[in-house]
Amino acid sequence: MTASNSPESGLDPARFVSWLRTVAPYIHAFRGSTFVIGAPGELFAQGRLTALAHDLGLLHAMGMRIVLVHGSRPQVDEQLRLRGAQSRYVNTMRVTDAVALECAKEAAGELRLDIEAAFSQGLPNTPMAHSAIRILSGNLVTARPVGIVEGVDFLQTGLTRKIDVATIRLALDSGTIVLLSPLGFSPTGEAFNLSMEDVAASTAIALDAEKLIFLSEAGAIADPQGAVRGEISEAQARTLLEGGSLQADSAFYLRHALRACEGGVARAHIIPFDPDGSVLLELFSHDGVGTMLVEETLEELREATADDVGGLLALMRPLEEDGTLVRRDRALIEREIGNFTVIEHDGVIFGCAALYPFTQHTIGEMACLAVSPGAQGQGDGERILKRIEQRARAAGLKKLFVLTTRTMHWFLKRGFVQSSIDQLPTERRQLYNWQRMSQVLIKDL
Repeated sequence: MTASNSPESGLDPARFVSWLRTVAPYIHAFRGSTFVIGAPGELFAQGRLTALAHDLGLLHAMGMRIVLVHGSRPQVDEQLRLRGAQSRYVNTMRVTDAVALECAKEAAGELRLDIEAAFSQGLPNTPMAHSAIRILSGNLVTARPVGIVEGVDFLQTGLTRKIDVATIRLALDSGTIVLLSPLGFSPTGEAFNLSMEDVAASTAIALDAEKLIFLSEAGAIADPQGAVRGEISEAQARTLLEGGSLQADSAFYLRHALRACEGGVARAHIIPFDPDGSVLLELFSHDGVGTMLVEETLEELREATADDVGGLLALMRPLEEDGTLVRRDRALIEREIGNFTVIEHDGVIFGCAALYPFTQHTIGEMACLAVSPGAQGQGDGERILKRIEQRARAAGLKKLFVLTTRTMHWFLKRGFVQSSIDQLPTERRQLYNWQRMSQVLIKDL
């Protein structure tokens, strides 16, 4: 009898199988992807290193390429306290004098050894059994001094200048986890104290990583009512930072996450490290536990305006003529322009979709999904779908449905389930076109 179905485990086999099948698509999607994980010193100070090693070891076993960047702020503060020295910060940045630099070196050395030891575990009956994980660390970060800012000399505090991408990729290709400390070195041999967030964001950009994940003591980004913002765009992130309403720690993480996305990282996550297994929950559960910052920019993927009517007509007309889309005249599009989301490049619209909410039923219809033939196959249809899903969630909708005659399999691959006309809202069911005989597909949001 295995552990999963032993009487003492109390685990329902059917639920376990259902859960495993649910997470399988994520595993397939993430295998071979590069994840940069930023872990602050507070995580290690609170004794959560073993749990983190277990979770990252599991990701490594599933084929994900892991770069771990650790922080050391509380450890450096403690070293300074033991020496009778004071910590000095200006605008959340440490001023690193000679004593603070020695403390940073000691803290980084101790943490590196602790982390390497945690990943060397192989005890039976633990997630690390049979893992044999190897860790690479070294002088992989080139740094430059912050210098004098507004009259303050930050001394040996630095900023990331360059990441040794070739060495890191070679290590990742060989199945090694790469460990980076918040220290960098100049070509002249000087050492600089860096922030974990700066090193992690710079590394994610340099590696063109699929994800940057910050584990934060402050937790995810919340709205004014205290609810977690599950997903925000770059434009929304800029607005939040400019508004000045975020706490200092949250703003610091968000600023570096935004920099990573602007530098080409597809997704940046800010998640709490307090829940056990928060990395796994964020990656393998639908809603996650943190805030995900997406790469799309307002200029590329946005809501439509009245000026876009002509471009929408030109995009949809060929698909209407071959029967893929239902014909809509200019007047109808003008009235419903607020429902549309568009993708444009250099002022030319080459993709669109519309959301029609049925609020009383907490369901919405996505209609008019169209991508220009010359731009198909580049993932733009999926980008539009994700934006429509984001709009639907923001409107409080729980489900999304589409009516399609030719693209059913495309939607099935993206989480929609074939359904019946009876499951449509009453008012939409009454407008169903029996001549087109469109397939009904519904997706839980």
